[in-house]
Amino acid sequence: MIRARETKSQSKHMQLFVDSLTNVDFSYLHPERGLLGETWVASTLLGGALDQQGMVCDFGIVKKTLRNWLDDELDHRLAVPTRSPNLTLHDQGDQIKLSWRYGSGHQVIHCTAPKQAIALIDCEEINRQSTSAWCIAELRKLLPDTIDQLNLDFVLESIDGAFYHYSHGLKKHAGNCQRIAHGHRSRIHIWRNDQPAHDLEEQWANTFRDIYIGTRSDITREDSNGKTFSYTTSQGFFELTMPNNSCYLIDTDSTVEWIATHIADQLKAQEPNTNIKVKAFEGLQKGAIIQR
Repeated sequence: MIRARETKSQSKHMQLFVDSLTNVDFSYLHPERGLLGETWVASTLLGGALDQQGMVCDFGIVKKTLRNWLDDELDHRLAVPTRSPNLTLHDQGDQIKLSWRYGSGHQVIHCTAPKQAIALIDCEEINRQSTSAWCIAELRKLLPDTIDQLNLDFVLESIDGAFYHYSHGLKKHAGNCQRIAHGHRSRIHIWRNDQPAHDLEEQWANTFRDIYIGTRSDITREDSNGKTFSYTTSQGFFELTMPNNSCYLIDTDSTVEWIATHIADQLKAQEPNTNIKVKAFEGLQKGAIIQR
């Protein structure tokens, strides 16, 4: 009888999971690497008592609530660890102005952006665990009281070959890509005369490692300490100053289409008698293909 009662009780408390709920493309401030573009895949697990429908929570509610919140609060933002000693931050009404020292302390990033472009995360260092804890604390406020367990896990896409982290901003974009410091963790595939060219993939993975891809026409100041990019969009005024060795400049906007074109053109100039094909990713499972 005791076992039967335990089984009945346990049957009313269940766990609900959603694997690969969504992915977030964003950038964050790292104490050694500076501005780091990233792509994480989010999965969730919820536990609670069954409701009158025999559900822990309707899948539609889970997906909509969690996905929409992650899209609004983390995706395409700059994530900032508010308890880090590397950070100096000023709240200026609708805008946030910050400075970030990293590496030896001699490298400095300055950023001014609308509040909606910054994720202020209550932690000392941004990583998957600290970001998950922050997300869970915020999401619990939005879920039904019957939910007594919420897990949110971030994982990296498994990439066997070459990849790079880059940050950028697209001033002409009508949506959140206009934010000056968001980014991606992206794989790259290159073919030379229809044969995989892993050496060229590694070449560009090294070139774009932890880089800010900036448009030359967006530079408003430049000196030995760094380059300042700034522009005004529908969301407000953006400005970002990066150390020179963390910038890679192109003549166009930094859409993945233009990035792929730039890589292909550079390789064609390097090997003019070779047929070049570039498949550049922008985060997870999307990107552009160009042939030269």
